Amino acid sequence: MPATIPPSVERILRYFKSMSREEKMQALVGYAKKLEPLPERFAHLDRGVFTVPECQTRVDVFPEVRDGKMYFYADLNARQSPTIAAVLAIIFQAVNGHPPQTTLDIPPDFVRQLMEGIGLAAREVGLEAMVARLKRHAAEAQKAA
Repeated sequence: MPATIPPSVERILRYFKSMSREEKMQALVGYAKKLEPLPERFAHLDRGVFTVPECQTRVDVFPEVRDGKMYFYADLNARQSPTIAAVLAIIFQAVNGHPPQTTLDIPPDFVRQLMEGIGLAAREVGLEAMVARLKRHAAEAQKAA
């Protein structure tokens, strides 16, 4: 576990910890609607490189580094997979525009903490795989810097 959880990540975990199950479900619905559409500049890339194979649903995660800051984008059917869209929107809100280290410092139990008490344990493997994929992209970006 990282020595310090980034403030942007800590805020989200605190926010979700303070909620009841029903409030968390409502928050997830709201976040699912906030996932931005994939920017056009990624539309023609080979998606196989960006697919998260551990997810039951097709999810492509695209990393970008601008001025030393990480930005992530995703392509998925948010209507079909609102939980995945919500978790990605939550994570992207916490890490986009921050150095790669912010992504690397997401705690290993982030998904469990976020989803605690919701009853969607079946989704955790795929969601954890997405976080691992984001961390891998961040590590590559940090190494390239």
